[in-house]
Amino acid sequence: MKLSLANVLLKPLLILFFATLIFTSCKNARHTAAPDLDAKLDKIFASVPDFSGVLLVAEKGKPVYHKAFGYKSFLTKEPMETTTIFELASVSKQFTAMTIMQMKEAGKLSFDDPVGRYIPGLPYTGITIRHLLTHTSGLPDYQQVMDEHWDKNKVAGNADNIAYLIQYHPAKHFEPGTKYEYSNTGFMLLASITEKVSGEDFIEFCRKRFFVPLKMTSTDIRTLDQKKKLKNLALGHIYVKDKQRYVPADSFPQFNYAIWLGNRKGPGRVSSTSADLLKWDRILYSNTLIKAETLQEAFTPAHLNNGSISNYGFGWKIKETKRGKVVWHDGDNPGYATEFIRYIDTDKTIILLCNNAHAKMPEILKSVEALVEEE
Repeated sequence: MKLSLANVLLKPLLILFFATLIFTSCKNARHTAAPDLDAKLDKIFASVPDFSGVLLVAEKGKPVYHKAFGYKSFLTKEPMETTTIFELASVSKQFTAMTIMQMKEAGKLSFDDPVGRYIPGLPYTGITIRHLLTHTSGLPDYQQVMDEHWDKNKVAGNADNIAYLIQYHPAKHFEPGTKYEYSNTGFMLLASITEKVSGEDFIEFCRKRFFVPLKMTSTDIRTLDQKKKLKNLALGHIYVKDKQRYVPADSFPQFNYAIWLGNRKGPGRVSSTSADLLKWDRILYSNTLIKAETLQEAFTPAHLNNGSISNYGFGWKIKETKRGKVVWHDGDNPGYATEFIRYIDTDKTIILLCNNAHAKMPEILKSVEALVEEE
């Protein structure tokens, strides 16, 4: 498939146009809900006073509730702000999936291409790009391989992860397409495939195609050193019962994989704000990044070989509610818990970002969802 010069020139202009509209609407939007909803949401967080994070609820792109709770750092007691940057963890996967969908529309690949065409030497046959996108590949966990064999005084990237999968060749968990099993390995490979077919570094690809044109000014795929320099980053925390307080998650040796796998691309590593995620939410309604039919495929549950369906499309989890179809994703990094929920039939959005991995996060989210679905 070849793109005409007109299409090549028009798409960036369309993206810039919609990004400007999104930025303006977000800037001018009210940040409080109707009194009843506002009071009910406030009551939820009043019941968990040690919760730390940000909640944004939007209707048709307009923030109706946007508040911050807790601290960026429990050591310094610096108050959380609605503009604070969080690690998104696996919420990042939707950006990785979007890079693949754009490359498909550019004629650089097909969803049913064998992965081995783009990752030479990978010792797993019968796996397609579609299997990677939908977590149905059966691939083993690259992180476990690296944990067992990698020199943790070094920082590993995708090339290292792939080399170790080839060298140590752990067995597949199942035959491709027969089961659903969440796989960070699959999304690590997807980022490398994007690099292969585009000829661009994955991080630069995301910056050039998404973060910069959409004016997601607080969003990036950052190194550890870059994150240390951020003044508005929410640090991840974990509650230590013996100390009866929250401590930085990076003080625990078992969580230091974020350091020695610090250059991985694809499964996570995007850091962002609630407002920037709302900009991303809005552009997904515009069909300027990809065609509507391609995005619809991303929002369609995968079919397994036996005819059953999973709850996952391309970088998105999918569920049906009384308010129609919902596409969503959660993320979990040491000290962080993130939720990005889009009611695409009624155009409502929930963005909940937490930096103290609160034990009541599922309960909080359930209550917020119930209120939003009532409106």
